[in-house]
Amino acid sequence: MAAESGLTERQQKWFASVQASLERDTGKTIDEWVAIARTCPETKPKARQKWLKEHHGLGVNRASYVLSQAFPSEDRWDQPEALRAKLWTDPASTAILEAVERAASALDGVVVGQRKGFTVFSRNVAFAALRPLKGGKAALGLALTPDADPRLSGPKNDGWSERLKARLELSSSTEVDEGLRELLRRAWEGS
Repeated sequence: MAAESGLTERQQKWFASVQASLERDTGKTIDEWVAIARTCPETKPKARQKWLKEHHGLGVNRASYVLSQAFPSEDRWDQPEALRAKLWTDPASTAILEAVERAASALDGVVVGQRKGFTVFSRNVAFAALRPLKGGKAALGLALTPDADPRLSGPKNDGWSERLKARLELSSSTEVDEGLRELLRRAWEGS
């Protein structure tokens, strides 16, 4: 089931716990929270999230869940094929994705998940993520430290998990070589 949803078993349990604990901890049903969220004067997701926290005491995860129910998006995490098609439009970047995907999927128990801005590779937790860059390139984030390899640098504002502390810009699918497969394996081992 995890492979179908793009979420690991651990991630599925976490999402379920956020949903289940909302009513228990707040005393309000999801329908009541949706009604509250729809009264928010803000129009942007981050501003709505902040409003729910400041005015109603909801943390980021619960606010995100409430907002996903109140304002469903076309770009939904549970529709990975649509997210992938929308994100990976450049053939050269897509070739890099496919090469990284083959390398990561050769490791045991890997779940490939699609998010709005990147593709994530997890075992128990995320160990790598890839997002397209202009010009047919891609940025790879790894759950390693930048000093693990001379090709790696520190993270930029990529939007993926804070666990991914090393970054590598890829210009071609041919850069997914034995050395990169070894970096993926090392990041996978820690996940």
